Amino acid sequence: LGSLVWCELLTYRWPQAAVDIEALRKQVREGSVACAPFTLVAGSDSAAEQLAAAERHVSELLTSKPASLWRGPARRRDRITLAYLSGDFHEHATSKLAARLFELHDRARFEVLAVSYGEDDGSPARRRLQQAFDRFVDVRALDDAAAARQMLQVQVDIAIDLKGHTPDARPGILAHRPAPLQVNYLGYPGTTGAPFIDYLIADAAVIPVGEERFFSEQVVRLPYSYQVNDATRAIAERVPARREAGLPDGAFVFCSFNNSYKITPAFFELWMRLLEQVPGSVLWLLDDNPSARSNLQQSARAHRVEPARLVFAPRVDHALHLGRHRLADLFLDNLPCNAHTTASDALWAGLPLLTCRGTTFAGRVAASLLQAVGLPELIAHDLGQYERLALELARDPKLLAGYRERLARNRLTHALFDTERFRRHIEEAYLRMWDLHQRGEPPRGFDVPPA
Repeated sequence: LGSLVWCELLTYRWPQAAVDIEALRKQVREGSVACAPFTLVAGSDSAAEQLAAAERHVSELLTSKPASLWRGPARRRDRITLAYLSGDFHEHATSKLAARLFELHDRARFEVLAVSYGEDDGSPARRRLQQAFDRFVDVRALDDAAAARQMLQVQVDIAIDLKGHTPDARPGILAHRPAPLQVNYLGYPGTTGAPFIDYLIADAAVIPVGEERFFSEQVVRLPYSYQVNDATRAIAERVPARREAGLPDGAFVFCSFNNSYKITPAFFELWMRLLEQVPGSVLWLLDDNPSARSNLQQSARAHRVEPARLVFAPRVDHALHLGRHRLADLFLDNLPCNAHTTASDALWAGLPLLTCRGTTFAGRVAASLLQAVGLPELIAHDLGQYERLALELARDPKLLAGYRERLARNRLTHALFDTERFRRHIEEAYLRMWDLHQRGEPPRGFDVPPA
C-alpha cells in the first residue's frame, strides 16, 4: 500500500491517493504495516505517525540486531574524526548544499572523511567532493558489516548519516555501531526511529521545544536554520527570455519547482483560485513525468482553469535552473512537505517564496529558511492567510518588489547563506556531543547559541 501511495503522489492520482493515504495512516497508527518512512513524510501531517512508521521500518529492515563494533573506551586525541555517510556524493541536492561545509571544516580540530556508497557519476560535483574531504572512502563494493568494520578501523569518532530513509540509504552500516556517536543530519527531514542513531541536528523552527517526544534521537538545535547552504553555487548569468521558457510576456508568474509528490490537492485548488483572481497569470511547474502532467492538466480543467495556464519546465543544468528563477514573480510552497533544497534554490536566486508553517519537521523547513534570511512575513500560519498573502503580493507590485529587494540584500548578509557562520555552529554541536561522550555521559539534547 505504501508503494502504491507513493506512485499516486508522484502522478497526481489524487482521488484514489486520498483514500489510500488514509488507509495507510490508519495501518501505521495501528502498527499493522511497515512502509517506507519517506512516504509518510510526504503523505502525513502527523509527527507521531512519522515516528511510528520509521520505528516499524527499522525493526523490520534489521531483523537481527548486530553487535556493536565500537566498545570503548572514549578516545582522547587532538582532532575529532568526522565521517559523513551518503550515497549522494555526486550531482545531488544534498551535495549542492553541503559541499562548501566539507571544504571549510576546521582541520585543526577535525579530520573529515566521506564514506560513500553511491555512484561515481564522473561529474564536476563528484570531483569537487573527492577533493573536499581528507579521505574519501568508497564502500560501494562492501556489505554493511564490512563497511562498518572499515569505519571502525579508521577510528571514526562521530558518524553523520546524510541519508536517513531516503532512496538507496544504507542504515545497516550504522546499525553495527562503528562509531561512539552517530548523528542524523540534513538528507532526511524527520526522525530515523533507529535506536543506534544518537542525535538529530535541527533548529527551533523545524522542531519547536516540547516536540522532542516525536524523535527517537536527542535533538540538537542550531541557531538560525539547520540547513547548510553553499554560497558559491553558480547562477547562470544569462536569463532566458520568458518566451524561451514558454511563459507569456507581461503575465504574473506563480511558480513551484517542487517534485510532484509534494503538491497536494488542497494547495492546487488554492493555486487555481489564485489564477482565476489574477487575470492572465500562469503557474510554472517542474515537468516531472508525463502521467503527472496529464493528470494535473485534467485537474486544472476540473477547476475551470485553462490547462494552458500551467507551464511545465524541463529539467536543466543546475546553474541554468537557478538562473531561470528570475523569470518568476513568486514561489508558492506547499504542505505537508515543504520545499527544502528547492526553497533555498529559490531564495539564493532572489525569488521571494511564500510558505505555510506545517506540523512536522518536513512541513516547517521553508519557515526555517525564511527566518534565517530575514523574511518571516512570508510565513503563513494557515491556508487562509497563505491565500490572502499570495493574492496581495500578486496584486501589489510595489509590495512584492520590496520583498525582492530585501531578499537581494539579506541573502548576502543574513545567516542562511553564510556557510562560514554555519560551520562554526555545527562544529560547536560536534564538540559538545564529543565532550559529553568523553565525560561518560549519555547523549542529551541541547541548543547551540549563536556566535
